[in-house]
Amino acid sequence: MNQLISITHIVSITSKGQATIPKELREKYGFKNKARVIATPEGILFKPLPSPEEEFGSMKTDFNEKYGDTSVWDLLDKEKRIENQLEPGV
Repeated sequence: MNQLISITHIVSITSKGQATIPKELREKYGFKNKARVIATPEGILFKPLPSPEEEFGSMKTDFNEKYGDTSVWDLLDKEKRIENQLEPGV
């Protein structure tokens, strides 16, 4: 039989409404850069959001096809260099 164990932490809230989730809880529940905030009748619930790489995998491997002797990434780098040369003050 599973029992729910409540662990209480007291945190400060800044004038901007920011609070720090204790490190122990961030690590235990996998919080990284973003979280979903849910208003419930009992209070506020934070749920960690996976990064796009964790949820969908890196798309970089999807673009490893070659066009002639040049990869898509090489073409994008070349285009970026051309754009930078065309922009004044860059």
